[in-house]
Amino acid sequence: MEPSLHRLKLLHELERRGTVTAVAGALAYTVSAVSQQLALLEREAGTPLFERRGRRIALTEAGLILAEHARIILAAVEDAGHAMESARAGIGTTLTAGAWASVATTLLPAGIRVLARDHPGIEVRTRELAPEDTTGAVRDGSLDLSFVLDYSSYPMARVPELTRRPIAVESLHAVVPRGSGDFGGTEAGVIELADLAGAPWVLAHPRSHFGRAVRLACREAGFEPDIRHEAGEQSTALALVAAGLGVTLASDLGLSTSPADVDVLPLSDGLTRTVSIAYRERDARRRPLRAFVDAFSEAAREMGLDAPDDLDAPGGDAPDAPDGAAALSD
Repeated sequence: MEPSLHRLKLLHELERRGTVTAVAGALAYTVSAVSQQLALLEREAGTPLFERRGRRIALTEAGLILAEHARIILAAVEDAGHAMESARAGIGTTLTAGAWASVATTLLPAGIRVLARDHPGIEVRTRELAPEDTTGAVRDGSLDLSFVLDYSSYPMARVPELTRRPIAVESLHAVVPRGSGDFGGTEAGVIELADLAGAPWVLAHPRSHFGRAVRLACREAGFEPDIRHEAGEQSTALALVAAGLGVTLASDLGLSTSPADVDVLPLSDGLTRTVSIAYRERDARRRPLRAFVDAFSEAAREMGLDAPDDLDAPGGDAPDAPDGAAALSD
């Protein structure tokens, strides 16, 4: 039996994802194409690899044995590719990174400029994903790395097999309609989160990481925010604040798209969020990946957002998050 790497990869993905539909969606194939290739693999094996359990397909004992060998073979092929990549010292290497709005419009261009200056042979491709999808895409190899967030009020759960390298720390600021009145701040304009207790709010859905983090911070400050408008992107929330429809919080990177008709007020509560780069632990020795992390760390420092040298990724000991758990909206 000499199965193709392609069909072994499909078997490996089926073991991980559980359904043919999920495999097809993850690899951008049709369901029928995946089914046909798996059926061909079973014929090549000469023994049943799958069995029906209701609407799902389960692997037989032989299927599980072959899937384990597929995992080892695919990892060896990937390691060989990385070894050749290191031998070329990054020449002709392409990295695919996951990002979202506030990173893509600010930190991403700055980091790519630094990387192109220091390592012109490394090409970067990016995919804008829902933040909750980025770590899963790194874990399954669809992305080489991704940007992830941790809030001081709500750290992100650790994802098995991934390492996170903090590169920047942002402050969260109160954003209110321009000239909307006194929120109890000091002469320097610094306010407490509790000063916004009586205001209408514009905030992301409570299932999002950002929405959950802000709600938890508000509860810690002694109030439940009155959410009048839900907006997942910081740029959308800022536009609604500029229209006089409420108040919100925004990060340093998020304020890069701040409209003119708002006032930005520092918070005395010390709320922050940490921007990290997540990658698979087994890829930690890849030179192009290390060059990417170093370039974006330098870009963050140039923007005044550098992470302290002794900062560990928050949430390192947190429980594993189930797939599809809390979204990580901007």
